[in-house]
This record gives sequence, C-alpha cells and structure tokens, in this order.
Amino acid sequence: MAVRPKELGPKKRFAQVVIYFELIVVLVIVLIPVLWIFSTSFSKTNSVSDLNLIPRNFTTLNYKEIFTETDFAKWYRNTFIVAVLTMIATIIVNAFTAFIFARFPFKGRKPLLMFIMLFSMFPSFLALTAIYVICLNFNLLNNIYTLVIIYTAGSIPGNIFLVRGYLLNIPRTLDEAAFIDGASKLQVFWRVVMPLASPILAFIAVTSFMGPWFDFILPRMLISANEKTTVALGLFKFVNPQDPSYNVNYFAAASMIVATPIAALQMGFQRFLVTGITAGANKGE
Repeated sequence: MAVRPKELGPKKRFAQVVIYFELIVVLVIVLIPVLWIFSTSFSKTNSVSDLNLIPRNFTTLNYKEIFTETDFAKWYRNTFIVAVLTMIATIIVNAFTAFIFARFPFKGRKPLLMFIMLFSMFPSFLALTAIYVICLNFNLLNNIYTLVIIYTAGSIPGNIFLVRGYLLNIPRTLDEAAFIDGASKLQVFWRVVMPLASPILAFIAVTSFMGPWFDFILPRMLISANEKTTVALGLFKFVNPQDPSYNVNYFAAASMIVATPIAALQMGFQRFLVTGITAGANKGE
C-alpha cells in the first residue's frame, strides 16, 4: 500500500506562498532592466523617453554599426587584454604567495599575515589619489598594463587568505611523499598542490577576470587616450549627452555583447563561484 505524502499545514503553505512571491518579485526586478536593454539594442529610436520593452522600429544594424561606426572593437580588445593578463598574474602571484604562507613556517609569518589583512580592510578608493600621483610621476598614465599591475596588486590581500585557507586543507603528507620521491619544492607546488587547488584557483580566475571587465573608476582616472580606452569608458560615451558618440541604441547593443562572455563564465564556473567563497574559510594555523 502506497504511503500518501504528508499534507502541509496552513502555516507551511502560507510560508511557501510568501517565498515564491518574493522570488517572483526579485525575478521581475532583475529581468525588466535586462529586457529593456535587450529591446533597446534592436530599436532605431535614439531617445530614452521613447523606448519600450518591445521595440517599435526593429533593426539589427546597431550590432553591426558599433563595430563599423565606432571604436568599440578597439575598446573591447583593450579590456580583454587587461582582463586576461590580470587573471593570469593574479593566479600566479596569489598561488605562490599563499603556498609559501601555508607550507613554510618562517619568522614573522603571522604578523605579516595580520599586516596584509589590515590592508584588505581599507576601501580601495582611499588609494586612488596616491595611485594617480605615482602613475603621473612615473609616466604610467594612458597605459593599459598599468591597470594590470594595479588590479593584480589590489587582489593580493583577499585572495591570499582564500588560497592559503584552501591549501591548509590539503594534507602535508602528500608533500612529504613527493619529497621522499626526490621532488623539489617547485615540483611539489606545480605537480601536487596546484592540481588539488584547482577549484579555488578557478574561482579566483573568474573573479579577477570580471573585475577589470566592468571597472570604470580606475580607467576613468588613469586613461584619457582614445586608443587606450576600455569598454566601460567607451560605453559611458554612448550615454553621455554631451559626447558626440551619444547613442542609447549603441550602448544597449554593446552592453549585450560585453555581458555575453561574463554570463558564459558564470554559467560555466557556477560551481566554483558558489563553493569558492567558503572554500578558504579555514582558520588554519
């Protein structure tokens, strides 16, 4: 005889209704701007007041014209270079540094960790003036590789603790076994520890790529030459009425193109993004 599932009481039913209602409201709040941008990208009407969720004058030329009539391809290339180099540099720097803090006891290790943690507590915008003065004095303005250095350096405090916490969960017996087999410290790092730490490194790779991809404040302060402009600065030109490049339709089409790789990354690495935040949450030594 089949067992009938237990029916929910009135309170639990009401709680479920409230939860689903809240989720629907949040979904609508999130989707309406996305649908508006998507619709605008196919509209001929270059006026914010006349735009609708369903375009009245449908066209696909906006996606073609942003490449032929604007410098969007150049902006996209600059941003891609900055994001990829930042991702690579961030993984290398943080992986090596976290490995040293996790595996090699040395005098002053804990005070140095506390010092790094102290720096991570300060908002990044407090250093903007100092960064600008340094770049001005060393002739580093209008250089996309300057952005790579700053982004990589800014990622060190937080990412070191994430990677170090993850590495502390990897048994040291694996290192000792590799040393007995004649492996060097660099070989242990590369062939033993790094493959096991791939989840947290993938999480850092995605987040370090996304940061430069969308950042506006730092490029706005350090970049003024059009040939070095990033996507965020270029998109601002499309929505600035005082700029000759003002075009709401171009902004919408470019936004959809810019969002595509990030959406693909988030869907492809969703498992790492969800688990990576807590992966390094180990108090450690």
